Amino acid sequence: MGKVKVAAFSLSLDGYGAGPDQSQTHPLGVGADGLHKWILGTRTFQAMTGGEGGSTGVDDAFTRRSFKNVGAWIMGRNMFGPVRGPWPDASWRGWWGEEPPYHVPVFVLTHHPRTPLEMEGGTTFHFVTGGPDEAMQRAREAAGERDVRIGGGVQTVRAYLQRGMIDEMHLVTSPVVLGQGEALFAGIDLVAAGFRCVEHVASPEALHSVLVRTGTD
Repeated sequence: MGKVKVAAFSLSLDGYGAGPDQSQTHPLGVGADGLHKWILGTRTFQAMTGGEGGSTGVDDAFTRRSFKNVGAWIMGRNMFGPVRGPWPDASWRGWWGEEPPYHVPVFVLTHHPRTPLEMEGGTTFHFVTGGPDEAMQRAREAAGERDVRIGGGVQTVRAYLQRGMIDEMHLVTSPVVLGQGEALFAGIDLVAAGFRCVEHVASPEALHSVLVRTGTD
């Protein structure tokens, strides 16, 4: 069985993974666009979004590594899109166009049923109404021997941290201060949970830190 991982998850210097007031105009929350500056210029990201060129340094290496051995994803509804409440129709198909960068099953946590959405390139979004435990069970079954990647947002990662289900986290600290938003580790004791830092590498844009839970590395 593979591991459960968080990878390429961006945080501000003051510990926020998203800003306040998320919307279609501000999908990361107001003021949070700079959180992901480190990844936008990488060759891997450019290739994923139909661009050309891009950097090949530390940030690109971590971006490329974050997609290795992933057999399924779990994400919260906010990461899939800005629609709230019952789905009015099937018109919202994600932020990523007709070929999302996942290429494996993706399990979206939501309170409102929706039929699976099959996209180009092997991505199918499954909308899970039974909560984080059901999503994890289904993701593990889909992933088989490969890893399950927790894609976010903050509340989704926190839900699995609080359940003790995450084996490894690659966190990227960007030189941005938000002041408010969604704090990833508020009330969570990572030491008590068994995490330790096993790798930390700086680039001109960010600090990459890898934390593993005792007994899973």
